[in-house]
Amino acid sequence: MEVAINPSCNTATLIPYIPSTGNPWNMSKVRHTYHRLAFGANLTQIDDALALTPNDFIDDLVDTAFNLPPTPAPFWANYAVSDFTDFENDNSQYIFEWRIQSGMDTISEALRGRLTFFWMNHFVTELETVFYAPYMFQYYNMMQLHALGNFKDFVRAVGVDNDMLLYLNGFQNTNNNPNENYSRELFELFTLGEGNNYTQDDITETARALTGYNHWTEQGADIYFDASTFDAGQKTIFGQTGNWGYDDVIDILFAQRPNEIANYICRKLYAFFVSPSIDGVIETNVIGPLAQTLINSNFELVPMLKELFKSEHFYDERALGVVIKSPIDVIFNFSTEGRFFYDTNLMDAFLYYAGLMGQEIFDPPDVSGWQRDEDWINSSTLGGRWQLIELYINFLYNNGFEFTLVDLARELSNDSNDPYFITQVVIDHLVPKELYTASDYDTATDIFKYNVPQNYYDDGTWNLNWSTAPYQCLLLLVHIARMPEFQLK
Repeated sequence: MEVAINPSCNTATLIPYIPSTGNPWNMSKVRHTYHRLAFGANLTQIDDALALTPNDFIDDLVDTAFNLPPTPAPFWANYAVSDFTDFENDNSQYIFEWRIQSGMDTISEALRGRLTFFWMNHFVTELETVFYAPYMFQYYNMMQLHALGNFKDFVRAVGVDNDMLLYLNGFQNTNNNPNENYSRELFELFTLGEGNNYTQDDITETARALTGYNHWTEQGADIYFDASTFDAGQKTIFGQTGNWGYDDVIDILFAQRPNEIANYICRKLYAFFVSPSIDGVIETNVIGPLAQTLINSNFELVPMLKELFKSEHFYDERALGVVIKSPIDVIFNFSTEGRFFYDTNLMDAFLYYAGLMGQEIFDPPDVSGWQRDEDWINSSTLGGRWQLIELYINFLYNNGFEFTLVDLARELSNDSNDPYFITQVVIDHLVPKELYTASDYDTATDIFKYNVPQNYYDDGTWNLNWSTAPYQCLLLLVHIARMPEFQLK
């Protein structure tokens, strides 16, 4: 089975989307918004959104995410190694618990969860490299705090984060033994993009300016600046010469390369939220104006995000269903859209299977992160996606939640007894666009009808209260999960 992806050919602009008779505000557009800006939506959320204008709906989504407080810190958040009672066991347990907490946050926090996860794949660290619970929490907390904030402040915070100082060797970067790992990634991956108007000399001089963060009072405590290991000599960065330190680097970077930074970040956010296909027209009509908005707002992210999310471009028909779901999307979206039960034990299973399919939370493959989209799909991971959803559906069916499968069909169809209509509305709720042909719906309907004699459908005797209905819904959902369209958002 192949998932066909075509270039978006989306020529719409950033003009605000205003519903019209020919381009109405409808369930399809609301689902599209929730697919991209959250992890799906249930019918109540969709109905609530339809009662708002697109402008007010986006304002509500973004403002809610911006104002959401961070997850409360666990008691061990600022431990040093000596604070642990049994370091080896406790550290592993705390990491396990925070991994689950992060999953629960991500699925429930809509846009804030989506963006927090995005930035964790931008400012990458790897848990496998820095396996230390307090630093894991502190890094995650930073991602939440800055997810919709000021990007310059975000960059400033990242470089002196304990987790990052260890992961990219800032802790080893001293005046006597400079290490360029962080300065290189600061430009190449975090702000400018590979080879985009910086030189090896800029990297070398920046590394010298970032020295001094090499001390802690004890292992696992906060890493702090000490002038004894700082290179106090003159440095020239982007043509600016002085005895620069850490804060100077960030100020110079944003003063001298604002256009490069803004274009790079807006391009990454566009690829994540709209489409991985970016041509010259999109660069000119969408990325460029978004970048200018980011610059004009002094790198506050919210104005730029609202401009994108409210635009005709975001809501263009050619923007729907052109992004391949990540493993996390596959299971989180399905659970949210079905209002299906999950708890911390199931979250552990969700994250375990997502890891098997290539998306281990807190552990991207390397500093460049997951490349997403078509990288998610191959012959083995596609089967894993099917298996994950099938296992989840069977868990619900066999553990007292079988009627939640029926509840989804009942709610979406208004308790219809028409198997074709039920099949259609459930499919349309779980895939981003209508299926290509009526025969695709016919095939799914035949599966849903199971072995119930046709005459019970013909005379209206059958309905969703029948004892077979939970299993029929199970069969339909398993079939939908294997559709190519289900892999898209």
